[in-house]
Amino acid sequence: MKNYLSEHYGDDSFQTLAGYEAKGGFAGLRKALAQTPEQVVEIVKASGLRGRGGAGFATGLKWSFMPKTNERMKVIVVNGDESEPGSFKDRMIMERGPFEVLEGIIIGAWAMGAQRAYIYVRGEYTRAIRTLEAAVKELYGKKRLGKSTFGVKGFDLDIVVHSGAGAYICGEETGLLESLEGKKGQPRKKPPFPAQHGAFGLPTTVNNIETFAHVPFILDRGVEWFKSRGTEKSPGTTLFGVSGHVERPGLFELPLGTPLREVLGHAGGVRGGRRLKGVMPGGLSMPVLPPSELEVPMAEEFLSQRGTHLGTGGVMVMDESVCMVRVATVVSYFFRDESCGQCTQCREGTAWVHKLCQKIERGRASDADLALLSDVPKLMEGQTICAFADAAAWPIQGLLRHFRDDFEAHLREQKCPFPESFEL
Repeated sequence: MKNYLSEHYGDDSFQTLAGYEAKGGFAGLRKALAQTPEQVVEIVKASGLRGRGGAGFATGLKWSFMPKTNERMKVIVVNGDESEPGSFKDRMIMERGPFEVLEGIIIGAWAMGAQRAYIYVRGEYTRAIRTLEAAVKELYGKKRLGKSTFGVKGFDLDIVVHSGAGAYICGEETGLLESLEGKKGQPRKKPPFPAQHGAFGLPTTVNNIETFAHVPFILDRGVEWFKSRGTEKSPGTTLFGVSGHVERPGLFELPLGTPLREVLGHAGGVRGGRRLKGVMPGGLSMPVLPPSELEVPMAEEFLSQRGTHLGTGGVMVMDESVCMVRVATVVSYFFRDESCGQCTQCREGTAWVHKLCQKIERGRASDADLALLSDVPKLMEGQTICAFADAAAWPIQGLLRHFRDDFEAHLREQKCPFPESFEL
């Protein structure tokens, strides 16, 4: 079945307004503008589009939370922070298909009555920022944005591209809002939720880059067309970013529900003919899968049954040479350094987990240390303002669940028993 999101990626003209329109761009927007905002929200709801930023929340339902009154300006915030290690799909979309994203944002603004949209992009993504800024400038130059957007009287939309300062927690929607407002990127307590009190205190909807990029196709080609791809609960395609020990790392647009074995096949399989040891299916924060789960369909409803999640679709592959204690040490180092420090369970828990992983990896730990490493993540999970502590706990729990033998071998041999593994 033909891809749609990435069909024209690689064609440089697709990044220009003229090239995008020549490929049929803005057909979805024209159909959206011919309908009422309420009808557009219902179409997105009926499509079953789930957010592609990690949580997988129903997009149309989220759009329906925006207040219907016109008392205050409404805002859309587009999450292009993408700081999850192993995830790099949004960068590709912003660089290769900027007008797909902008068309989706404009449709969203029409549906939700928003007058302003901020695209918050990870600061390191300088090319993506330049590409989006150039695309926005082209739309303003053709008077497609601002007052009477796309010639519709009373529909006034401004779009701002904002460069992030570079912190993992700014990918969390309320941490992102704090950063957007010029403050330290720290998550907010909820409620109030962004739909009531979001960016600058205004009603706000936050969606991810890829989520908006799917919307024009749904409006143009219809709900049934969109639902003909993917699974019943997770329709459409997504861009799987495959990295690690594979022959051809890269991005692959595939229907949700594609078996993991097939996803790895598109990347050429495990590098050098080695055996597979484990796969993190949705970025660094997702629990690892063992080789026995290669047939699992890559959609949230199936992965959650296996104790993990789709996350951002960043598939991280590890071959038989990898020491899973070293993986745990790297994971815990990352989350210890990226914790914003607001919540004790997260601030202290991530530090303890890292210390224990280091001790085990160096062969200096006891059975009591391994028991403590099993307990600490349980005390972090679900105990903090945001899901960061969960994200730090889950991969450690997954590694212990499936590869406890690696941890016990370090205790028994008092050294790392995997000489071919990567260096710390």
